[in-house]
Amino acid sequence: MTQSVIEGTQISSVELKIRPARVKDTHVQDRIFWMILRFISWSMIAIMAAIFILLLKLSFTSLAKFGFGFFSGTDWNPPLDIFGALPFIYGTVLSSLLAILVAAPVSIGVALFLTQLAPKPLRTTVAFLVEMLAAIPSVVYGLWGVFILVPFMQTFVQPKLIHFLGPGSTFAALAAKLLTALVYPFILIFQVFRLNFDGWSLEQTSQMMMHFSNQIFAGPAYGVGLLTASLILAIMITPTISSISREVFASVPSQEREAALALGATRWEMIRLSVIASCKSGILGAVILGLGRALGETMAVTMVIGNRNEIKPAILAPAQSMASVIANEYNEASGLHLSSLVGIGLSLLVISLLVNSIARFTIWRVERVKK
Repeated sequence: MTQSVIEGTQISSVELKIRPARVKDTHVQDRIFWMILRFISWSMIAIMAAIFILLLKLSFTSLAKFGFGFFSGTDWNPPLDIFGALPFIYGTVLSSLLAILVAAPVSIGVALFLTQLAPKPLRTTVAFLVEMLAAIPSVVYGLWGVFILVPFMQTFVQPKLIHFLGPGSTFAALAAKLLTALVYPFILIFQVFRLNFDGWSLEQTSQMMMHFSNQIFAGPAYGVGLLTASLILAIMITPTISSISREVFASVPSQEREAALALGATRWEMIRLSVIASCKSGILGAVILGLGRALGETMAVTMVIGNRNEIKPAILAPAQSMASVIANEYNEASGLHLSSLVGIGLSLLVISLLVNSIARFTIWRVERVKK
């Protein structure tokens, strides 16, 4: 009896000695795993900082010579060593915004159809086809744009836009009146504070807005141009926005949808109140990610945008983006020309960071209001 108790005591003491060692080993493993993850996280920040410093170093020559005028200049003349990046910034931003205006409604509609309305067999097939669009290389989109989309735009779409929405059309007149109503109050405010708008009358503002609205759909039908590039970008970013939106919509609890239907809501009211309203931040994040891809797209845009260094309000006119000018001229550049191209790359990086920062801030505000 005593021996059994002693043996049991010995076994218990051995177990007590072993258990703390196992707990200690587990803590060491957790700490190593935590350190690895921390190293990876800080590495991402270090890589971004290294890229920014490298671009800043390589573009220092052009930035030192032109200063802020590099970003506001409109002349790009490599033989004379005159470089201004504003036409490329304009082309990049405008083409990306037009692409978002086209792709966002389509992508969100596709995501809603696949998660809320489509039968299961059709849902699987359509989701697979939409996601396959993301696997197509950029140069293939460019070739399709050159041989299919550009002739179609030149023959059928752009002539109709110029006829019905171009100079002298009802659309141009209404757009001029709307722009005048939006702009003139700001001119009055600037005149009160004497910010170089003295002498601007309502008639002058109206004439300026009429000239601007007449130029939106003006010009010959080249086929290539900002609108064509925007349509290519819209097709390319649709899978990104649609896939993320679909995941966001699928995360809405079924109880919320069923509760809305049980209270008498129609199918559309249920989607609007229970799905879309609760997923605003996710939808915004999907759209911003799509915008981020559109800003940096290179080959497809280069092949259909027209590659002309001009700033025009006409969305049918040829233009050039930051990525396209780098792709076209980098191989033959040297000296100040090369430094200026790297400066355009730095501008693209900064714009992408600003867009993502604004997106994060907006999502934070939406979530804060929701709470």
